[in-house]
Amino acid sequence: MNRQDIEIRRIQQNKKDFLPLLLLADEQEDMIDRYLERGDLYALYDGGLLCSTCVVTHEGEGVYEVKSLATDPSYQRRGYGREMMAYVRELYRPRARTLLVGTGDTPRMMNFYQKCGFRLSHRVPNFFADHYDHPIVEDGILLVDMVYLRIDY
Repeated sequence: MNRQDIEIRRIQQNKKDFLPLLLLADEQEDMIDRYLERGDLYALYDGGLLCSTCVVTHEGEGVYEVKSLATDPSYQRRGYGREMMAYVRELYRPRARTLLVGTGDTPRMMNFYQKCGFRLSHRVPNFFADHYDHPIVEDGILLVDMVYLRIDY
């Protein structure tokens, strides 16, 4: 990854055009529909090629939440997700008191977000079972609870 070729753009129109990538992070479209239009969508391009997307929502009183961070499988493990998270952390620093991210309880995702500076906050029991119309399996693990991590500014 050559950082000088990376561009992160805020997407304000036709957000659904990014659905194929968003579905990698949140695999049920009606769940994405709950936050996509009210959230800020960012797209990371490297040399003009779309690599990653991220949606951030304002949850009130200085709290923002990363709802969907996804990197195209052909570009994974190259630092694009970390680059996007670093961008979001700095972009929201002036206005956020807290930045949250909810994820499945898998070692890979927990390690990723912790390396990005997030710390364990809380969990929502049975979130995936209660809100999705099919079992959600990530890295061979059936997801049940949503685990929240946070950065406090």
